Amino acid sequence: MKSTPLFRTQLTALVLAMSVAGCASFAGIEPGASITAPTALGASVEPVEWPVAGWWKNFDDPVLAGLIEQALAGSPSLRLAEARVVKARALAGIAESALSPQLSANADSTRQRLSENGTIPPPFAGTVRNINHAALNGSWELDFFGRNRAALDAALGSARAAEADAQAARVLLASNVARGYFSLARLLEQREVARATLAQREAILQLVGSRVAAGIDTRVELRQAEGSLPEIRRDLEALEEQIGLAHHALAALTGQGPEATADVAPTLATVRPQALPQAIPADLVGRRADLAAARWRVEAAARDIDGARAQFYPNINLIALAGFSSIGLGNWFKAGSSEVGFGAAIHLPIFDAGRLRANLRGVTADADAAVESYNATLIEALREVADQITSQRAVERQLREQQAAQEAAESALDLALQRYRAGLGTYLSVLTAETNVLAQRRTAIDLKARGIDSNLQLIRALGGGFAEATQMPTPPAAT
Repeated sequence: MKSTPLFRTQLTALVLAMSVAGCASFAGIEPGASITAPTALGASVEPVEWPVAGWWKNFDDPVLAGLIEQALAGSPSLRLAEARVVKARALAGIAESALSPQLSANADSTRQRLSENGTIPPPFAGTVRNINHAALNGSWELDFFGRNRAALDAALGSARAAEADAQAARVLLASNVARGYFSLARLLEQREVARATLAQREAILQLVGSRVAAGIDTRVELRQAEGSLPEIRRDLEALEEQIGLAHHALAALTGQGPEATADVAPTLATVRPQALPQAIPADLVGRRADLAAARWRVEAAARDIDGARAQFYPNINLIALAGFSSIGLGNWFKAGSSEVGFGAAIHLPIFDAGRLRANLRGVTADADAAVESYNATLIEALREVADQITSQRAVERQLREQQAAQEAAESALDLALQRYRAGLGTYLSVLTAETNVLAQRRTAIDLKARGIDSNLQLIRALGGGFAEATQMPTPPAAT
């Protein structure tokens, strides 16, 4: 067969190239960082399915569910994250194309005067002619040492990391909407407490006025009663401002105009924080979207190392050409104008003044940085989970104690009012008792809101229902 000598020649060149390439070595350059397992930091190994996807529905609040779903559907920040995913997938597609043969076509026709003293012989020399070319060009880089495959794997890892980042943005947005919603509920209930206190102090002012008219109290008590009303009205105005700002923030989170949520009026009365898991589950912490993204970046960095090592080996390309070339339009596509060629191109890294080793050293450092970034994210994730569990259990204990304190304060105020009406007590004792009741009511609202907020932050810290199955599938290998 005519092709046998050519094949043998190319095979000999390949073997020679592999031996010569030994001049460039990557010995002694290895990653130094290692991934920390969640269990090594004390996380439980018990499987726990908490929180579930769509966790906000468990609050049984249709308004909250609608706001979160609207935010997830129309948030510009999510669309930005999704655009990054599309770009990462496109880059993976570019990397995948390097594994397949490439074919291109080109054609050109140029009218020019041919030199009398050039390479073109008479009778064409010195004349004006049309120079024509039309060809199909093919090439195929034989990925013997896995450089292109490593580049594809790295690109896929980066794409998966971008997808996980997008999911992390979804989890963060949903939790922020819920936190903003219940923060608004806290402010609305604080306003109701302030309004009730204002009404109560107006009633007390009338009582003091009656006692002054009857000669029982002096104008000192009357001025004290009058002076307490502006203070409550000031607090009400401050709450109104905060409520307006909370409405605006909630509207922005859901991708709407500032007044879109002006009629939203949530309440804390019927909200119950979702039940906690008994232990911090390692597998659930590991499914956090940001942790998954960090893990995929570690994988991508490892594949980058493979690609950098593959650059120490020969790069072999098969090339082919088929087309037509002629002088004169009439000869362009005649059989005699045809041209065909094929062959192989080999690139050998023999001496590069340390460029390949420096590149590998830099890529290895990037991989170590990716590993340490993952470890730092894991440690922070476990801290966030432990903090929120600690806070939520502490709030539960504080709420029990606060309820007892509020009952005692309400009872003390009733007794102070009774004694004041009967002329047995002073207005100062009533004011003191009422101030204590107001503080206890505010504390109760703040504690309950804090418990809900801690619950929401724990949901986010444990992944917010993220599951890595939502990641995009690995594209099929190129053939």
